[in-house]
This record gives sequence, C-alpha cells and structure tokens, in this order.
Amino acid sequence: TGPNGSFRTKCEPRLGQLERALAPEGTARPAWVIGILASVLIFTTVVDVLGNLLVIISVFRNRKLRNSGNVFVVSLAFADLVVAFYPYPLVLYALFHDGWALGNMQCMVSGFLMGLSVIGSIFNITGIAVNRYCYICHSFSYSRLYSYRNTLLFVALIWVLTVVAIVPNFFVGSLRYDPRVYSCTFAQNVSSSYTVAVVVVHFLVPIAVVTFCYLRIWVLVIQVRRKVKTEENPRLRPSDLRNFITMFVVFVLFAICWAPLNLIGLAVAIDPTRVAPRIPEWLFVVSYFMAYFNSCLNAVIYGLLNRNFRNEYKRIVTSVWVTRLFVTETSRAATDELIKIIAFSHQCFFVIRKKK
Repeated sequence: TGPNGSFRTKCEPRLGQLERALAPEGTARPAWVIGILASVLIFTTVVDVLGNLLVIISVFRNRKLRNSGNVFVVSLAFADLVVAFYPYPLVLYALFHDGWALGNMQCMVSGFLMGLSVIGSIFNITGIAVNRYCYICHSFSYSRLYSYRNTLLFVALIWVLTVVAIVPNFFVGSLRYDPRVYSCTFAQNVSSSYTVAVVVVHFLVPIAVVTFCYLRIWVLVIQVRRKVKTEENPRLRPSDLRNFITMFVVFVLFAICWAPLNLIGLAVAIDPTRVAPRIPEWLFVVSYFMAYFNSCLNAVIYGLLNRNFRNEYKRIVTSVWVTRLFVTETSRAATDELIKIIAFSHQCFFVIRKKK
C-alpha cells in the first residue's frame, strides 16, 4: 500500500478513479490528467500576462486611476506577473516531460520566484486593506499618511519584507521539486515547526489583519447608511464604496484559492505521521492548481467591478486593434502602390525598347 492506501479503501468510486489518475509520485499519470493540468496552467498564464499588463498600463494611462491606493494594485499585478513569466512555463515543461529536467539552479530560481509572487501577493493585499481602512475610517489623516513618497516607501517595505520572508527557505532547504505538482516549491514536510511558522506568518496573520480592516469598514458603511452620527465624518462616496467592494472581492478570492493548500500544510505540520498519509493526493494537486489559478483573477475582477478599469481596458484593446488595422491597411496600400510602380516601370521599359 502507498501513502494514500487507506484513502483508496474508503473513498467513493469517482474520487478513487481521480486519485488513481493523480498517481503517487514516480508513477506516470494518464494523458487526460496531464492535458487538464496543462490546460488550466496555460489558461492561467495567458490571462495572467494579458490581464495584469492591462492593469499596469491602465493605471499609468488613466489619470483617474493614478492614486496612492492603486500603487498597491500595480504592485500586486507585478507579483502576479512574476509567476507567469518564469515558474509557470517551467511547470508546463515538467508536465510535458513527466519530471524536472532543468537542473537544480533552475529549480531554486523557480521556487524563489514562486515564493516571491505568493508572499508578495498576500502582503500587497494586506497593504491594500490597510490603505482602504485609512482612507475610509481615518480620512482626515489619510493624505498625510499616504503621500506619494510615503506610498512608494510602503510598497518598497512590502517587497523588502517579502524577500526577507523567503530567504530562510534556502537555509532550511525547503525549496524542492515536488513531482505531485510538477513544481519547485515550498516542501511542507521538511520541518514541521518551520511549516507552521510559514503558514502563520505568511497567511493567517495577514488574513487576520485584512479581516479586521474590512470588518471595520463594513461597520462604518452600515453606520453611514443608517445615518448614525460618528466621531469622524468619512468621505464615503459611491465610488469609494465600489472600490472597497472590488478589493474585498480580491481578498475573498485569494483566501478561497489559497486556504486549502495552507490548511493542508498546517495539518500535516501539526501531526505529520497521522495526517500526511490521510491527505488524498488528488486534493493536494487540486489545492495547488487552485492557488496557481488565483494569479489570473485580479485583473478580471477589476474589469468586472470597477468602471474606470473597465473603460480603460476597452480603450487599450481598441487602440491596439485600431493600430493593428492601420498597420495592416498601410502595409497593404504600400504593397499595392509598389506593385503599381513596378508595373508602370515595366511598361515604360517596353515602351522605351519599342522606340529604340
């Protein structure tokens, strides 16, 4: 019996079939499983790149979007882009070659960038929540706290803390290739105490901070709607409420996508001998690819819930399309003109020969 033997004897037929398909490490998986995992990752990568580039370009192009709050949004988009440009393509390579064949250095770099993206994302989401909390609940001191210079310093601090949070992995030796998910990533079974610390510091504490900020904002929103007099007079316009809801949805989806993997890691770390063999491999793989999928969601959420982002997306796509049409038409017109010139020259050549 393998590590999942006890699960196989108890699971329902469909789940048993899925787990057999997501076979134990070292066993080749069916082509249809590889196809599904590859399709999910390719879709995630394409939407991640296109969507987050749209976000960054939109903020730089649109004056309405150029505010201190959206500096964190750009930083979050950059965190999502990191995995799409390097780790995800390497995971795809490992998927199609049924294993890692790119050497230890590539594995370390891929694992480092994966961690940089994940921790950078949750820290930026925390920064966004604190920013929204200060803007809505402490509006009088917001301009002083989030001046342009201070905002850039806060974002720089987020990335410094992100790098500091990743560095211990190199000393613990927890960045390894995991054949179950075809990724060089954080190995949960290297050190139980370190895994608990990672889940608490990198996930649970930020989630608690974000939850506190958004609960306070919701309380204030309810008070304003009920016309209850508060100590402060917050500048809560409809656009502020829409922006808050947008970022709240970003947070909720991040928590949903990353909670399964973190809870599995925490459970395994607390009692590795009893819990680890009981974790179905299909659940572990699905939780990983759910986490990967989150990197492409934020840009879509902005487009669906934020009018300014949606309008700027349309302008960018339209301008790219019009430019492409213009270049195509210009190229076609130039080609036609060149053909006419060649034909005319050819005709003149024969006329001159006849005269001679």
